[in-house]
Amino acid sequence: QVHLVESGGGLVQAGGSLRLSCVASGRTITRMHIGWFRQVPGKDRDFVGSISYTDGSLTYQDSVKGRFTISRDYASNTVLLQMNSLKPDDTAVYYCASDQYYSGTAVSRYHYWGQGTQVTVSS
Repeated sequence: QVHLVESGGGLVQAGGSLRLSCVASGRTITRMHIGWFRQVPGKDRDFVGSISYTDGSLTYQDSVKGRFTISRDYASNTVLLQMNSLKPDDTAVYYCASDQYYSGTAVSRYHYWGQGTQVTVSS
């Protein structure tokens, strides 16, 4: 059983930065693909980015390219989402998800999910 816990959300002004953490337990991140998603109330959960454990390849949603970066801290079994140049449109609950076989953009393909962390960007 994989357990994911996100943290690092909060309130930040537009143009600011936040770093979200996704701490995994139950399986090493060297054997899991990790995806980041976000959701605004009343809307579908959207793909933000992902990292593949097989080759470290990264995929980002177009709207966050050049602003968000995913990285891994093997010592703490944590996947990080560094978010820079934040915009009010980035306001959402952010989730990390994992799967042993899939690293794409589809929400339904990820097997394990964290509880989410709120990010609010004020204008």
